[in-house]
Amino acid sequence: MKILITGATSGIGRQLALDYHGEGHEVWAIGRNQQALSELEAKGIHTGKVDLTDRKNSLEWFASLESLDLAVLSAGTCEYIDLPDFDSELVARVMRHNVESMAVSIQGVLPLLRKGTRPHLVGIGSAAAYLPLHRAEAYGASKAAVAYMMETLRIDLYKEKIDVSLVCPGFVKTPLTDRNDFPMPFRISVEEAGRHIRDGIARRKLEIHFPKRFTCILKMLNFLPRSLLLRLAQRMVRK
Repeated sequence: MKILITGATSGIGRQLALDYHGEGHEVWAIGRNQQALSELEAKGIHTGKVDLTDRKNSLEWFASLESLDLAVLSAGTCEYIDLPDFDSELVARVMRHNVESMAVSIQGVLPLLRKGTRPHLVGIGSAAAYLPLHRAEAYGASKAAVAYMMETLRIDLYKEKIDVSLVCPGFVKTPLTDRNDFPMPFRISVEEAGRHIRDGIARRKLEIHFPKRFTCILKMLNFLPRSLLLRLAQRMVRK
């Protein structure tokens, strides 16, 4: 397959680039860290230094490719709100990197996927979108937007036979989560996350979420009455 992966210079994106290349696929890895890109290029992976917040240059770069069979949109960031100061610039920054950059990527890859074989569009979201979480006003909202965007594209791309999958990981050990200052239950390695994602993509699952012992708990909690869910969340914050 011809595969493109955004956010490929670290974390889940980098792992997927290495895994798919190791399986013999033709992989394009894009990101902003030139040193990390050079390391991937040395392994035989095609690379592109692309800042997805620069819409014009990003779209020009995508247009230089011919076709794709699979696009995995993994680029993103994570920042948390610390009240009493509500930082609107932080919110704008997270939305820019997680939502606007994904929209730019989608605009860039769709013409390429239309020329591919059994085209498949995959967006990396987060289990944080399942329910409101402490300090996640910006990050959770951005991932909820990603989920809605991918699920709507699944409807609108149906006639074109472009499959769309949403990935909702729990905690994965990456440079982003290494910065967290709170407990991360059931955190898994990036290698295990990569296996879950590749298996789900191969099966063309609509939603790929893991680890199940964590994500299923969040999904079940979301069925609780909102008043009860609120009390539980507030109790956790007090502790």
